[in-house]
Amino acid sequence: MATWSDVELLVNEDTNSARLYGVSTEESGSGLYQVDTLVKISSADEVIWGNPRLLSFGGLNWSIVVVDKTVILFDQSYQTVLLLFHFGTDVDAIDVCLGGTFLVVCERNGNLHLIYVPQKRILFTRVWEFLFFIHLAYKQPAFRLRTFYSLGREGYIKQIIALKYELLAVFFLQLVYKVKLDFVLEQLASASVGGYGPDVWSELIEEAKTNLVKIADEQYVVDYCLKAPWPTFETAEKMLNHAASRYSCLQVHEALARLATFCSLHGSENFNGIAWIEFLNCTDNLGEVLTHLREGDMRGAQLLWMRYEIALEFDEKCLEAVLSAIPEDLPSQNLCPWFRTVFVPFVRRVFPRGQRILAKWLEHKARNLEFTEKGSWPQNGLNLAMLGLPSLWTWMKSVVRGFASDDNDGANELESLKSLVSNLRQLLDLHQKYNCRLPLSVFEKGSELSVAFFLLDKVPAPELIAATVENSVRPYAEEYKLPLDELLLQYIKDLLERCISQTMSLFIEAKAVAVIGCMTDTDLKVDAVLEIMQKAVVSWSNVVEKLVQEYLEMDGPKQELLKESYHLMEIRKLLRGYGIHNFNLSNSTQVMSLIRYILNQDLPMSLEDSLTLAEAYNLPTAQINYLYLIQLISHGRTEEVLTVLKKLSSEEAVCVIERLTSWARLQLEDKVHISDEVGGRDIFYSCITLLPFKAFACYDALKSMECEYNLIMFKAIAHLQEDFDVFFTPSNYEDPNIRKQIQEHHITAYENTRARHSSRGKASSAPIVANDPDGKTKTISTEAGLRRLGRQLQRTEQELWSDLGLRALRVGKVEKALKILRLECWNYHYNSNTGKVLFTAARTLCQMLQANVPMVIPEGMDLPAVIHDLACQAITLCNSDLLLDCLELCKCTRIAMDVYHQCQLSDDYGFLAKAEKDAYSQCSFQDVFNEDCIVLDPMAVLPVQYEITNCLLPIPQDTKLFPLDCSCLSHCSNHLQTLQEPLTSMLQMLQECSQLELTLRVLVNSYGSCLKHVTSNIMDTKLSVQVELILATKKSLVCVECFIHFLLFQVFSWRVVDCDFAIGLCTLLPNAEVFKILWKIIDNTWQNYDKILAVARIGANLCSLYNEPEQQKKFLSVITDAEWGVKLGKLEISIQPVFRQRPEVKSCLIPEMVKNKMITLDIILQYCSTFGLNRDSVINQYITTLLLLQEDEDSSGVTGSGPQDDGQTLCNEEVLERVLQIIPMLTSPSELVDSLCTAMFKLSPYNYERIEVVLKIIKAADENVTAFSLSQAMGLLQHLKSYKRVSPPSDVENTYLLENGLLPNPLSNSRLPFHLLIETKHFWKIISPELSEETFPTLLLISKLMKVSLDKLHMSAANHVFEKKLRPLILKQRKKGQGYSHSKEALKVAVNMMKYIQCIQNLEWATATAHKITQELPPGLSYFLTSKPCLPTFFDLFTPLGIFFEASRARGESFLSKLKLQFQRSATENTLISSKLSSPELMKLTGLPARLIMALYEHSSVEQRYRDAEGHTFPDIHAAVREIAKINNVDLVKIRTMLLEKWICKTGPIMIFCFLSMCDSCRVVYILQSHSVDDAIRLLIPILSAETWPLSSSGPRLTFCHRTRVLLCLIRLADAATVEAQLQIPRSKHEYYLKSYIFVSQLEALNIPYTVQAFISSPKEGLIKGLWKNHSHEPQAVRLVADLCLEYQVYDPQLWNSLLQKLLGFNLVRVHPLMIVVVSLSCSLIVFLFFFRFLFLMTASVPLSPDQQAMLYRSFVLLCPFLLNLDLMGIANRFVQFNLPAFALGTLLLITCPTKKAQQIQDFLSMCNPVAVLEQVDEFMSTGELAGMPSQVTDLSVLSLV
Repeated sequence: MATWSDVELLVNEDTNSARLYGVSTEESGSGLYQVDTLVKISSADEVIWGNPRLLSFGGLNWSIVVVDKTVILFDQSYQTVLLLFHFGTDVDAIDVCLGGTFLVVCERNGNLHLIYVPQKRILFTRVWEFLFFIHLAYKQPAFRLRTFYSLGREGYIKQIIALKYELLAVFFLQLVYKVKLDFVLEQLASASVGGYGPDVWSELIEEAKTNLVKIADEQYVVDYCLKAPWPTFETAEKMLNHAASRYSCLQVHEALARLATFCSLHGSENFNGIAWIEFLNCTDNLGEVLTHLREGDMRGAQLLWMRYEIALEFDEKCLEAVLSAIPEDLPSQNLCPWFRTVFVPFVRRVFPRGQRILAKWLEHKARNLEFTEKGSWPQNGLNLAMLGLPSLWTWMKSVVRGFASDDNDGANELESLKSLVSNLRQLLDLHQKYNCRLPLSVFEKGSELSVAFFLLDKVPAPELIAATVENSVRPYAEEYKLPLDELLLQYIKDLLERCISQTMSLFIEAKAVAVIGCMTDTDLKVDAVLEIMQKAVVSWSNVVEKLVQEYLEMDGPKQELLKESYHLMEIRKLLRGYGIHNFNLSNSTQVMSLIRYILNQDLPMSLEDSLTLAEAYNLPTAQINYLYLIQLISHGRTEEVLTVLKKLSSEEAVCVIERLTSWARLQLEDKVHISDEVGGRDIFYSCITLLPFKAFACYDALKSMECEYNLIMFKAIAHLQEDFDVFFTPSNYEDPNIRKQIQEHHITAYENTRARHSSRGKASSAPIVANDPDGKTKTISTEAGLRRLGRQLQRTEQELWSDLGLRALRVGKVEKALKILRLECWNYHYNSNTGKVLFTAARTLCQMLQANVPMVIPEGMDLPAVIHDLACQAITLCNSDLLLDCLELCKCTRIAMDVYHQCQLSDDYGFLAKAEKDAYSQCSFQDVFNEDCIVLDPMAVLPVQYEITNCLLPIPQDTKLFPLDCSCLSHCSNHLQTLQEPLTSMLQMLQECSQLELTLRVLVNSYGSCLKHVTSNIMDTKLSVQVELILATKKSLVCVECFIHFLLFQVFSWRVVDCDFAIGLCTLLPNAEVFKILWKIIDNTWQNYDKILAVARIGANLCSLYNEPEQQKKFLSVITDAEWGVKLGKLEISIQPVFRQRPEVKSCLIPEMVKNKMITLDIILQYCSTFGLNRDSVINQYITTLLLLQEDEDSSGVTGSGPQDDGQTLCNEEVLERVLQIIPMLTSPSELVDSLCTAMFKLSPYNYERIEVVLKIIKAADENVTAFSLSQAMGLLQHLKSYKRVSPPSDVENTYLLENGLLPNPLSNSRLPFHLLIETKHFWKIISPELSEETFPTLLLISKLMKVSLDKLHMSAANHVFEKKLRPLILKQRKKGQGYSHSKEALKVAVNMMKYIQCIQNLEWATATAHKITQELPPGLSYFLTSKPCLPTFFDLFTPLGIFFEASRARGESFLSKLKLQFQRSATENTLISSKLSSPELMKLTGLPARLIMALYEHSSVEQRYRDAEGHTFPDIHAAVREIAKINNVDLVKIRTMLLEKWICKTGPIMIFCFLSMCDSCRVVYILQSHSVDDAIRLLIPILSAETWPLSSSGPRLTFCHRTRVLLCLIRLADAATVEAQLQIPRSKHEYYLKSYIFVSQLEALNIPYTVQAFISSPKEGLIKGLWKNHSHEPQAVRLVADLCLEYQVYDPQLWNSLLQKLLGFNLVRVHPLMIVVVSLSCSLIVFLFFFRFLFLMTASVPLSPDQQAMLYRSFVLLCPFLLNLDLMGIANRFVQFNLPAFALGTLLLITCPTKKAQQIQDFLSMCNPVAVLEQVDEFMSTGELAGMPSQVTDLSVLSLV
């Protein structure tokens, strides 16, 4: 016995061969994986070999095999099993119809099965009825029923004939129904276009339904329902469902799906039957999409795309059509989501070559957005352009597919798009960071420099430049590593090039100057100034001029260049001012011509410009000045001539004036110039102006005389011409005869004019000058004109003024006469002739006053005083012959003046006021005694007094005197008698008015003159008369003696003793009486030492006069005490306690004198010397007190009060000078030195000046000092004086001041305490806070001087620089976002700090300091210590350390090792930070370089680098790794090998849906990119064929999982041609082979041995089903089956039904993210329904995981366009359970019934949170895949909120 299981039918799909293959039951399990067993037929029952039930027959494209209960349908060649079924009973009959589409099977039990072959489904099963076969035969005439059993030929024939008529009847009945339906179809077409109303629609639909039910032909029913234009959506849905219920075929289901799409597209309320039929029958799905795109209906286009994407046959033409259909005005915000999520991924997946076209279109569209959507630019352009950029990994995938290698243009377009994205991103950064909107075209054509220029260009005002540079340009320059100063210089150059107008230049130049102010490099600033000088518009603006002048005043290496350029610019500016723009002067003649042209322009700057031009071309300037002065003279601008001459040097001025003088003489010899009043006058005035200047400047005596003569001549000629119309040539004026003629003529004219005035009765007192008010009439009618004429005719001025003055005096014009005498004669003619005139005038006035002659006297004039002044002036000028007369006149006029001053003030005696004392008298003479008396009557006394005066000068004025003769009474004869009467009268009047002093003076003066007269005339015969006069005078003296006592008492009682007057009075009294009076006054005067001194001096003088030595000694002692009393009283010291005491008592006053700050040592020594006191103790006390008191005053700021306030406090130099002068006076200075050493520390420690004075005094004393080193103290003080403190006073200083009783001093803020430093106890407490780079040199000198530890100083300096400068500087730089770039300032500080460390002699201290600093630096900041500028310092530091630690090697090596590790760690931190890899996790590994390098290669940026499609920049890990390996001496090759082994040999299978993912593979690719491609290939290829890891000796065993990763990396690393050459795999098969490797690795994981070639050649469906049959209980196998089904498109419903159940059971749906996508793209609606069915069996907990959210989102995407018969309410409820209300609301929007939809939405919104819905719309539904659904959901949510 045998069973059917012994036979297998084997068919190979690849070789198209088949065979029967017998196997044993034992081997039946292994054949599944070795050959393709198409089907295995077996039977459970035993059969007889002789009668098997086997039937086989076939048609054109099919063959049938029937064995007992089994039916197998093959293709014609038996290569493929089309159908395989097992039935419950034996099969009796079977046949095929419709070309193999349907199979009819009749079982033994009477069941009849209709099977739909394409879907391998049994459509229905019925009980056997023969009518069915008749019906079947009617439908299919070709239907043949084959059976295994014969019913008898005759019986069958009879039955068939009997039924034939029945069939005909049925046929005609069906035909009638079809005719009715055709009619209804026509009516429906009319109804769809509006031909009928709703009632008619209902009748037609009902009739159609009735007739369709009666139609037995199901295909006809289906076709009718599909082509009928149903009037409403509901009707169309019902009729299609009816057709599906009658004949459930794919055609109906697709129609229902399209109806759902149509409904979503237009809405059920807008349903139209005709439009629906057109939509249903449309096969150009892409055309429908394009139509909606052209209309701007993105929602409709997206909807259609979602529904038909998988069916599109997409090529280049289709892509271009889609892109061209997109409207230009379509907003990018509507386009971007769809492109990002749907369209661009579709193009990359389906048509990779289309990326070229897409990239080009996106670039064009993005560029156009700058003009169409300006408001959102450039963000919108960037968003759109980035859509076309694939990630690096995707790009590599494109390379795999041959895209880049076969189409280089595509690579070019993508590179262009990438460049655009980069540019747009930079534009966006400019806008966001720097508020700079720059056109894209400008940005692309420019550079980083031009962008910076644009930032500056947009500044509206120069005042804002500084802020813009600081806030925008500087950060931009730092970001792009642009040197700021060089950038600003280039901007200035560019800015000046654009200067096109004068108006514009003012703004641009001001802007350029403002930019210069932001620069720091002096040389570059000078370059910028030079640029401005060269490019600025001439003439320069004030801004430019000020800038240039500022830099010209500076010092620098480019100063000469700057000056030269400035000079050239001045020439250029100069010539442009005269309209000369282009010039080329080759010789001096051309230059002089140009200069003449400039001078002829007669502009204010013509001369200066001409001189500048001459200086530039080395031409003499004298000629230019000569020409210019001639031009000025010619134009009558005489005032400017002298101005020009003053600017010339003496030599040049003399030369120019000589030439001008010669020119003037030549011009004036021409009668035309002389007769031309204006021309001649200009020349005259010019010469008059020039010649005095020449005389002043000329050093040649002969030339000076010539110049003076010419000046006189030109002046005379000019005045004669102007005033008298007399025209002279120089030659005529030099002729004396012609001058004489002119003089005589005008004098005659003047006399005639005077005579005419007299004849008309003019009053003589009226000034004739009134007729000549301007004094410059052409006819001489005034004295002024006569005087001018005389001067011009060479008559002396003195003669004219003398005559005119005396003449005016004689006619009573006192004011005019005095004015002439004083202003003209006295001021300008100071000689003896003037003295004689003044004497005559004074004597004349005396005579006139005696005679009461009327005079015109100005108001307030003191005429007696004026007369006395004239007499005094005369005595100073007169010759010897007139001296005695003038003396007598002076005495007499003095008495007359004093008499007038004693007169009453109310009387008017022709003059109204008395003159005040002149300033000379006030300052030259002491105050004199002024007695109290009765005022005199001027009318009575003045004529008498002046009569006495005239009597004392009796000789008339017109009397001719011989030499040595006099006119005064003392020296003339026979004139004494006339004096008696007026003298007696005058003495009587004075006595009556108690004018005793004045009486005495008159009497003494007259008595003296009389006595001289008598003496000189002793031989006169009339002596008796004279004796009588003398006797009378003596009698008068006896009468006066009685009141001498009273007058003397008045003198001593006056506020100031008139000593001279008192002595004179005393001489009139007896000696004894006088001494008695004097001692009485001295005794009664209390502390009025001035009066005592005066009285004592009078007494001493009298004693000397009377020869009284005893009395004189007493008076001299009083004088000495009084003098000290006055002197000390002025210094606020009273001498009263020791006044007129013994000398030894005088020492009691010394302490008070020393303490007085105004007392000098000279005073004290003088006092000691005066009174014989001890000098040394006084000097010591004085010096110490002087220093301390003076210092206290300086520190407290308190000044004294009293008289000493008027003096100034002694400065230190004065104190020192004074003390140094005193020291030699000491006999022994040791006591002084001790006192000063003690006193110095009582001084303020901040008062360097006073301390220096003390030290210098000690040094000058030349005594040994034990308290401190004098030289050290002096040196310290000198350093401190040059040092300015930087830290506030410390607590140590405050404590010191408090302990020593010293007051706080404001100098402590700027000075260090001397005392604390000299004692060195608190040295470091004072010095440490002061340490800085600037103060270190001075502090170093101080430390050396004080012999303290320099190591400690250097160590403190290094720490201070680190804490105060380096760390804050770097942190500030970090906060400003400047990263950790090595700024110049920070590097400079770091280098200086390391120099301090290097100077530490104690090497252990040095290394400890360096180690401490690096440890205290925050992570990443210590890179400064390991930067290149600092490394030499470290190397220099390490070299001696080895020697230093030789003695203690173990400790030294340990310390060095730690220090080296610290520096390596710092350098590693620096590398991480500079590479922007300074995450905390990586920074922790800086001490473990190997682990750090491994962590770097596993950094997230590696994967992001390959995912990124937006052109972002990522850290260069390769560079960082190389630097770290170099710093730490790490074997980088070994680490890379370890990482390759780790990533490639990673355990775990590779799944199909992530076979192109990155993860470890991208890291392998990245690490191998550090090698060349050839090296990487040579490294990887051996792994593909090796059994174990070939890169190490103990590597793991290699699996296909490992080899798959290697192959993936090879394909990504190398181009397609290289891979093809190396692996011998066609480039078109690369991806196919890669997938095969993946599946083989998964089979290997299931312990199913397969090779790649075996897998490639195996039939996949059989492999899948076999795998499912044997391993469906394993999760990994279930996942593999799903991968294989999706990859090779196996959509068996039964298999998928079971597969989805297993996936859900193993919770693998969420593990399979690509499954949902692939299901949605499948053409099997059955699979789709299965998926949704199982989707909602899935359990999930809230909150959802990201994978669950993604899966539900994809489910919602699938839900939108597909089916109508889904349970949308249940789906919505499920979304609500998952807390996804937005998706639930979107699901409800898919309900087709408007009423039901509105109700459900209303109920949903009433119970949900609209805000949560809106948030989920933004979070989940803004992907562009949902075809307008988000906007509908948003509108409903917002509406519910409102």
